[in-house]
Amino acid sequence: MKVLIVSGIWPPDVGGPATHAPQVAAYLVGRGHTVEVLTTADGSPRAESYPVLTVSRSLPTPLRHARVSAEVARLARRADVVYAASMVTRTAVGTAIARTPLVVKLSGDVAYERALRRGSYSGSLAEFQHASGVRLSLMRRTRTAALRRAEHVVCPSEFLHGLALEWGLPPNQVSVLPNPVPDVPALAQRAELRKRYGVEGPMLAFAGRLTAAKSLDVALTALAEVDGVSLLIAGDGEQRRALEERAHQLRLNGRARFLGRQQSLGVLELLRAADAAVLSSSWENFPHTVLEALAVGTPVISTAVGGVGEVVRDGENGLLVPPRDPDALAAAVRRFFADEQLRERLRSAAAGSVDAYSPERVFERLETILRSAAA
Repeated sequence: MKVLIVSGIWPPDVGGPATHAPQVAAYLVGRGHTVEVLTTADGSPRAESYPVLTVSRSLPTPLRHARVSAEVARLARRADVVYAASMVTRTAVGTAIARTPLVVKLSGDVAYERALRRGSYSGSLAEFQHASGVRLSLMRRTRTAALRRAEHVVCPSEFLHGLALEWGLPPNQVSVLPNPVPDVPALAQRAELRKRYGVEGPMLAFAGRLTAAKSLDVALTALAEVDGVSLLIAGDGEQRRALEERAHQLRLNGRARFLGRQQSLGVLELLRAADAAVLSSSWENFPHTVLEALAVGTPVISTAVGGVGEVVRDGENGLLVPPRDPDALAAAVRRFFADEQLRERLRSAAAGSVDAYSPERVFERLETILRSAAA
Protein backbone atom coordinates (compact mmCIF):
# COMPACT_ATOMS: atom_id res chain seq x y z
CA MET A 1 0.00 0.00 0.00
CA LYS A 2 1.28 3.47 -0.92
CA VAL A 3 0.31 6.06 1.68
CA LEU A 4 0.69 9.83 1.54
CA ILE A 5 0.68 11.37 5.04
CA VAL A 6 -0.18 15.07 5.29
CA SER A 7 0.65 17.04 8.43
CA GLY A 8 0.91 20.78 8.88
CA ILE A 9 3.68 20.41 11.46
CA TRP A 10 6.61 18.01 11.75
CA PRO A 11 9.57 17.67 14.08
CA PRO A 12 11.22 19.82 15.35
CA ASP A 13 7.76 21.44 15.61
CA VAL A 14 5.85 20.77 18.83
CA GLY A 15 2.22 19.67 18.89
CA GLY A 16 -0.10 16.71 18.42
CA PRO A 17 0.26 16.24 14.63
CA ALA A 18 4.06 16.58 14.89
CA THR A 19 4.02 13.70 17.37
CA HIS A 20 1.38 11.55 15.69
CA ALA A 21 2.33 11.73 12.01
CA PRO A 22 5.94 10.46 12.42
CA GLN A 23 4.67 7.61 14.61
CA VAL A 24 2.19 6.57 11.92
CA ALA A 25 4.83 6.82 9.20
CA ALA A 26 7.33 4.70 11.14
CA TYR A 27 4.71 2.04 11.86
CA LEU A 28 3.55 1.80 8.24
CA VAL A 29 7.11 1.60 6.92
CA GLY A 30 7.80 -1.14 9.45
CA ARG A 31 4.80 -3.01 8.09
CA GLY A 32 6.24 -2.90 4.56
CA HIS A 33 4.15 -0.04 3.15
CA THR A 34 5.51 2.80 1.03
CA VAL A 35 5.18 6.20 2.70
CA GLU A 36 5.60 9.79 1.57
CA VAL A 37 5.01 12.81 3.81
CA LEU A 38 3.95 16.34 2.94
CA THR A 39 4.31 19.06 5.56
CA THR A 40 5.00 22.77 5.90
CA ALA A 41 8.30 23.95 7.30
CA ASP A 42 10.55 26.94 7.87
CA GLY A 43 13.59 24.94 6.78
CA SER A 44 14.62 21.39 6.01
CA PRO A 45 13.00 18.68 8.18
CA ARG A 46 15.02 15.96 9.80
CA ALA A 47 16.05 13.08 7.53
CA GLU A 48 13.86 9.97 7.58
CA SER A 49 13.87 6.61 5.83
CA TYR A 50 11.05 7.91 3.61
CA PRO A 51 10.62 11.16 1.67
CA VAL A 52 9.46 14.20 3.65
CA LEU A 53 8.43 16.94 1.23
CA THR A 54 7.74 20.48 2.34
CA VAL A 55 5.88 23.64 1.43
CA SER A 56 7.59 26.77 2.73
CA ARG A 57 5.87 28.67 5.51
CA SER A 58 7.45 31.85 4.18
CA LEU A 59 4.88 31.94 1.38
CA PRO A 60 1.92 34.30 1.85
CA THR A 61 -0.96 32.42 3.49
CA PRO A 62 -3.31 32.15 0.45
CA LEU A 63 -0.43 31.04 -1.78
CA ARG A 64 0.80 28.55 0.83
CA HIS A 65 -2.65 27.00 1.12
CA ALA A 66 -2.97 26.73 -2.65
CA ARG A 67 0.51 25.21 -2.91
CA VAL A 68 -0.36 22.56 -0.30
CA SER A 69 -3.51 21.56 -2.20
CA ALA A 70 -1.57 21.41 -5.47
CA GLU A 71 1.17 19.28 -3.91
CA VAL A 72 -1.39 16.94 -2.35
CA ALA A 73 -3.03 16.54 -5.77
CA ARG A 74 0.34 15.77 -7.40
CA LEU A 75 1.54 13.32 -4.77
CA ALA A 76 -1.86 11.66 -4.23
CA ARG A 77 -1.96 10.50 -7.85
CA ARG A 78 0.75 7.97 -7.02
CA ALA A 79 -0.74 6.94 -3.66
CA ASP A 80 -3.40 4.36 -2.83
CA VAL A 81 -4.70 6.41 0.08
CA VAL A 82 -4.01 9.76 1.76
CA TYR A 83 -3.96 10.17 5.55
CA ALA A 84 -4.45 13.72 6.81
CA ALA A 85 -3.24 14.32 10.36
CA SER A 86 -4.00 18.03 9.86
CA MET A 87 -4.48 20.56 7.00
CA VAL A 88 -7.74 18.72 6.32
CA THR A 89 -9.45 21.27 4.05
CA ARG A 90 -6.40 21.70 1.81
CA THR A 91 -5.92 17.93 1.68
CA ALA A 92 -9.59 17.40 0.82
CA VAL A 93 -9.22 19.73 -2.16
CA GLY A 94 -6.08 17.97 -3.36
CA THR A 95 -7.46 14.45 -3.03
CA ALA A 96 -10.67 15.50 -4.82
CA ILE A 97 -8.56 16.67 -7.75
CA ALA A 98 -6.51 13.46 -7.72
CA ARG A 99 -9.55 11.26 -7.00
CA THR A 100 -7.62 9.43 -4.29
CA PRO A 101 -9.28 8.04 -1.14
CA LEU A 102 -8.82 10.14 1.99
CA VAL A 103 -8.73 9.18 5.67
CA VAL A 104 -8.77 12.03 8.18
CA LYS A 105 -7.67 12.19 11.77
CA LEU A 106 -10.02 14.69 13.37
CA SER A 107 -7.87 16.44 15.97
CA GLY A 108 -10.35 19.19 16.78
CA ASP A 109 -12.89 21.64 15.44
CA VAL A 110 -10.71 23.57 13.02
CA ALA A 111 -13.47 26.11 12.43
CA TYR A 112 -13.67 26.92 16.12
CA GLU A 113 -9.90 27.11 16.49
CA ARG A 114 -9.62 29.39 13.46
CA ALA A 115 -12.32 31.67 14.85
CA LEU A 116 -10.49 31.87 18.19
CA ARG A 117 -7.18 32.57 16.48
CA ARG A 118 -8.61 35.37 14.35
CA GLY A 119 -10.43 36.92 17.27
CA SER A 120 -13.80 36.61 15.55
CA TYR A 121 -15.24 34.46 18.36
CA SER A 122 -14.53 34.07 22.07
CA GLY A 123 -17.27 31.79 23.39
CA SER A 124 -17.23 28.08 24.20
CA LEU A 125 -16.97 25.24 21.71
CA ALA A 126 -20.57 24.16 22.35
CA GLU A 127 -21.87 27.69 21.78
CA PHE A 128 -19.83 28.02 18.58
CA GLN A 129 -21.72 25.18 16.91
CA HIS A 130 -24.85 27.35 16.70
CA ALA A 131 -23.38 30.87 16.83
CA SER A 132 -24.90 33.30 14.36
CA GLY A 133 -22.97 35.25 11.76
CA VAL A 134 -22.16 34.75 8.09
CA ARG A 135 -18.44 34.30 8.67
CA LEU A 136 -18.88 31.71 11.44
CA SER A 137 -21.49 29.83 9.44
CA LEU A 138 -19.15 29.72 6.43
CA MET A 139 -16.31 28.38 8.61
CA ARG A 140 -18.54 25.58 9.90
CA ARG A 141 -19.81 24.64 6.43
CA THR A 142 -16.29 24.58 4.99
CA ARG A 143 -15.09 22.35 7.85
CA THR A 144 -17.91 19.85 7.38
CA ALA A 145 -17.66 19.80 3.58
CA ALA A 146 -13.96 18.89 3.81
CA LEU A 147 -14.67 16.06 6.23
CA ARG A 148 -17.42 14.66 4.02
CA ARG A 149 -14.79 14.19 1.29
CA ALA A 150 -13.14 11.54 3.49
CA GLU A 151 -13.77 7.82 3.19
CA HIS A 152 -13.28 7.58 6.93
CA VAL A 153 -12.76 9.95 9.86
CA VAL A 154 -11.03 8.76 13.03
CA CYS A 155 -11.65 10.64 16.29
CA PRO A 156 -9.30 10.25 19.27
CA SER A 157 -12.10 10.78 21.80
CA GLU A 158 -15.75 9.89 22.30
CA PHE A 159 -16.36 13.60 22.83
CA LEU A 160 -15.11 14.52 19.36
CA HIS A 161 -16.89 11.51 17.83
CA GLY A 162 -20.19 12.83 19.15
CA LEU A 163 -19.40 16.28 17.80
CA ALA A 164 -18.63 14.89 14.34
CA LEU A 165 -21.97 13.11 14.26
CA GLU A 166 -23.68 16.39 15.19
CA TRP A 167 -22.08 17.92 12.10
CA GLY A 168 -23.90 15.36 9.97
CA LEU A 169 -21.08 12.96 9.13
CA PRO A 170 -22.35 9.42 8.32
CA PRO A 171 -22.05 7.22 11.45
CA ASN A 172 -20.52 4.32 9.50
CA GLN A 173 -17.69 6.57 8.31
CA VAL A 174 -16.66 7.87 11.76
CA SER A 175 -14.98 5.86 14.51
CA VAL A 176 -13.08 6.39 17.74
CA LEU A 177 -9.35 5.69 17.62
CA PRO A 178 -7.48 7.07 20.65
CA ASN A 179 -4.02 8.55 20.47
CA PRO A 180 -1.35 6.05 21.48
CA VAL A 181 1.03 6.46 24.38
CA PRO A 182 4.62 7.19 23.37
CA ASP A 183 7.37 4.63 23.54
CA VAL A 184 9.08 5.71 26.74
CA PRO A 185 12.86 5.17 26.78
CA ALA A 186 14.87 4.70 29.96
CA LEU A 187 14.80 8.07 31.69
CA ALA A 188 16.93 9.45 34.49
CA GLN A 189 15.54 9.66 38.00
CA ARG A 190 13.32 12.64 38.79
CA ALA A 191 15.84 14.11 41.22
CA GLU A 192 18.58 14.11 38.57
CA LEU A 193 16.28 15.63 35.94
CA ARG A 194 15.18 18.36 38.33
CA LYS A 195 18.84 19.28 38.88
CA ARG A 196 19.29 19.63 35.11
CA TYR A 197 16.45 22.16 35.03
CA GLY A 198 17.74 23.93 38.13
CA VAL A 199 14.46 23.45 39.98
CA GLU A 200 14.04 23.32 43.72
CA GLY A 201 10.67 22.95 45.36
CA PRO A 202 7.25 22.22 43.80
CA MET A 203 7.27 22.12 39.99
CA LEU A 204 4.62 21.99 37.28
CA ALA A 205 5.24 21.46 33.57
CA PHE A 206 3.42 22.21 30.33
CA ALA A 207 4.34 20.92 26.86
CA GLY A 208 2.57 21.89 23.66
CA ARG A 209 1.89 24.68 21.20
CA LEU A 210 1.36 28.11 22.71
CA THR A 211 -2.00 28.90 21.13
CA ALA A 212 -5.17 30.66 22.25
CA ALA A 213 -6.97 27.35 22.84
CA LYS A 214 -4.37 26.33 25.45
CA SER A 215 -5.35 29.36 27.62
CA LEU A 216 -1.97 29.41 29.33
CA ASP A 217 -2.79 32.86 30.65
CA VAL A 218 -5.17 31.01 33.02
CA ALA A 219 -2.28 28.84 34.24
CA LEU A 220 -0.06 31.88 34.75
CA THR A 221 -2.79 33.70 36.68
CA ALA A 222 -3.30 30.62 38.86
CA LEU A 223 0.45 30.36 39.43
CA ALA A 224 0.48 33.93 40.73
CA GLU A 225 -2.00 32.85 43.41
CA VAL A 226 0.17 29.96 44.65
CA ASP A 227 3.44 30.71 46.41
CA GLY A 228 6.59 28.73 45.81
CA VAL A 229 5.50 26.72 42.76
CA SER A 230 7.41 26.86 39.44
CA LEU A 231 5.99 26.26 35.96
CA LEU A 232 8.29 25.16 33.12
CA ILE A 233 6.80 25.61 29.66
CA ALA A 234 8.06 23.64 26.65
CA GLY A 235 6.82 24.76 23.26
CA ASP A 236 6.37 27.73 20.99
CA GLY A 237 3.58 29.44 19.10
CA GLU A 238 1.87 32.68 18.28
CA GLN A 239 0.96 33.33 21.94
CA ARG A 240 4.49 33.10 23.33
CA ARG A 241 5.33 36.80 23.40
CA ALA A 242 2.00 37.74 24.96
CA LEU A 243 2.40 35.00 27.57
CA GLU A 244 5.91 36.12 28.46
CA GLU A 245 4.59 39.65 28.91
CA ARG A 246 1.73 38.32 31.04
CA ALA A 247 4.20 36.46 33.29
CA HIS A 248 6.11 39.73 33.69
CA GLN A 249 2.92 41.65 34.55
CA LEU A 250 2.06 39.04 37.19
CA ARG A 251 5.54 39.45 38.71
CA LEU A 252 6.20 35.75 38.66
CA ASN A 253 9.92 36.55 38.92
CA GLY A 254 11.21 33.55 37.02
CA ARG A 255 8.74 31.04 38.45
CA ALA A 256 7.35 30.71 34.91
CA ARG A 257 10.15 29.68 32.54
CA PHE A 258 9.71 29.42 28.77
CA LEU A 259 12.01 26.73 27.40
CA GLY A 260 11.04 26.95 23.72
CA ARG A 261 10.72 23.99 21.42
CA GLN A 262 11.96 20.67 22.77
CA GLN A 263 12.63 17.36 21.06
CA SER A 264 10.37 14.46 22.04
CA LEU A 265 12.93 13.08 24.50
CA GLY A 266 13.27 16.50 26.12
CA VAL A 267 9.49 16.72 26.54
CA LEU A 268 9.37 13.33 28.24
CA GLU A 269 12.25 14.28 30.53
CA LEU A 270 10.56 17.56 31.48
CA LEU A 271 7.27 15.82 32.26
CA ARG A 272 9.10 13.15 34.23
CA ALA A 273 10.88 15.82 36.28
CA ALA A 274 7.65 17.62 37.19
CA ASP A 275 5.47 16.91 40.18
CA ALA A 276 2.47 17.30 37.87
CA ALA A 277 1.69 18.31 34.30
CA VAL A 278 -0.72 21.21 33.96
CA LEU A 279 -3.21 21.86 31.16
CA SER A 280 -5.37 24.98 31.35
CA SER A 281 -7.00 24.67 27.92
CA SER A 282 -10.37 26.11 27.05
CA TRP A 283 -10.70 23.38 24.39
CA GLU A 284 -9.00 20.02 23.90
CA ASN A 285 -9.59 16.80 22.05
CA PHE A 286 -7.41 13.96 23.42
CA PRO A 287 -4.09 15.72 24.05
CA HIS A 288 -0.81 13.96 23.49
CA THR A 289 0.80 15.79 26.40
CA VAL A 290 -1.64 14.14 28.82
CA LEU A 291 -0.70 10.67 27.56
CA GLU A 292 2.99 11.57 27.63
CA ALA A 293 2.80 12.80 31.21
CA LEU A 294 0.88 9.79 32.48
CA ALA A 295 3.13 7.38 30.57
CA VAL A 296 6.20 8.67 32.42
CA GLY A 297 4.38 8.43 35.75
CA THR A 298 3.40 12.08 36.23
CA PRO A 299 -0.17 12.98 37.24
CA VAL A 300 -2.09 15.71 35.41
CA ILE A 301 -3.92 18.78 36.70
CA SER A 302 -6.21 19.83 33.86
CA THR A 303 -9.37 21.60 32.85
CA ALA A 304 -12.25 19.19 32.22
CA VAL A 305 -12.67 19.94 28.51
CA GLY A 306 -13.19 17.81 25.42
CA GLY A 307 -11.85 14.29 25.76
CA VAL A 308 -9.49 15.01 28.67
CA GLY A 309 -11.89 13.40 31.15
CA GLU A 310 -11.77 10.16 29.16
CA VAL A 311 -8.16 9.59 30.24
CA VAL A 312 -7.68 11.83 33.30
CA ARG A 313 -9.91 10.62 36.12
CA ASP A 314 -10.34 13.11 38.92
CA GLY A 315 -8.77 11.86 42.13
CA GLU A 316 -7.31 8.75 40.47
CA ASN A 317 -4.51 9.82 38.12
CA GLY A 318 -5.03 13.58 38.20
CA LEU A 319 -7.26 16.48 39.16
CA LEU A 320 -9.89 18.15 36.95
CA VAL A 321 -11.18 21.71 37.20
CA PRO A 322 -13.60 23.88 35.17
CA PRO A 323 -12.12 25.78 32.21
CA ARG A 324 -11.33 29.50 32.28
CA ASP A 325 -11.27 29.55 36.07
CA PRO A 326 -7.82 30.46 37.45
CA ASP A 327 -9.10 30.39 41.02
CA ALA A 328 -10.24 26.77 40.64
CA LEU A 329 -6.93 25.82 39.02
CA ALA A 330 -4.99 27.53 41.80
CA ALA A 331 -7.08 25.70 44.41
CA ALA A 332 -6.31 22.36 42.74
CA VAL A 333 -2.59 23.12 42.68
CA ARG A 334 -2.65 24.07 46.37
CA ARG A 335 -4.58 20.91 47.21
CA PHE A 336 -2.12 18.77 45.24
CA PHE A 337 0.99 20.11 46.95
CA ALA A 338 -0.59 20.23 50.42
CA ASP A 339 -1.49 16.53 50.45
CA GLU A 340 1.45 14.16 50.18
CA GLN A 341 -0.77 11.07 50.23
CA LEU A 342 -2.82 12.45 47.33
CA ARG A 343 0.33 13.16 45.30
CA GLU A 344 1.69 9.66 45.85
CA ARG A 345 -1.65 8.02 45.05
CA LEU A 346 -2.03 9.93 41.78
CA ARG A 347 1.59 9.30 40.81
CA SER A 348 1.44 5.57 41.51
CA ALA A 349 -1.66 5.21 39.30
CA ALA A 350 -0.45 7.39 36.42
CA ALA A 351 1.53 5.00 34.20
CA GLY A 352 -0.85 2.05 34.53
CA SER A 353 -3.85 4.21 33.63
CA VAL A 354 -2.75 4.42 29.97
CA ASP A 355 -1.88 0.77 29.37
CA ALA A 356 -4.85 0.40 27.01
CA TYR A 357 -3.40 2.93 24.56
CA SER A 358 -0.48 0.88 23.26
CA PRO A 359 0.88 1.98 19.85
CA GLU A 360 0.60 -1.53 18.42
CA ARG A 361 -3.12 -1.75 19.18
CA VAL A 362 -3.91 1.74 17.90
CA PHE A 363 -1.84 1.64 14.71
CA GLU A 364 -3.03 -1.84 13.78
CA ARG A 365 -6.59 -0.51 13.71
CA LEU A 366 -5.50 2.53 11.70
CA GLU A 367 -3.75 0.28 9.17
CA THR A 368 -6.99 -1.70 8.71
CA ILE A 369 -8.92 1.55 8.13
CA LEU A 370 -6.38 2.75 5.55
CA ARG A 371 -6.49 -0.60 3.72
CA SER A 372 -10.28 -0.48 3.60
CA ALA A 373 -10.27 3.08 2.25
CA ALA A 374 -7.66 2.23 -0.36
CA ALA A 375 -9.76 -0.70 -1.54
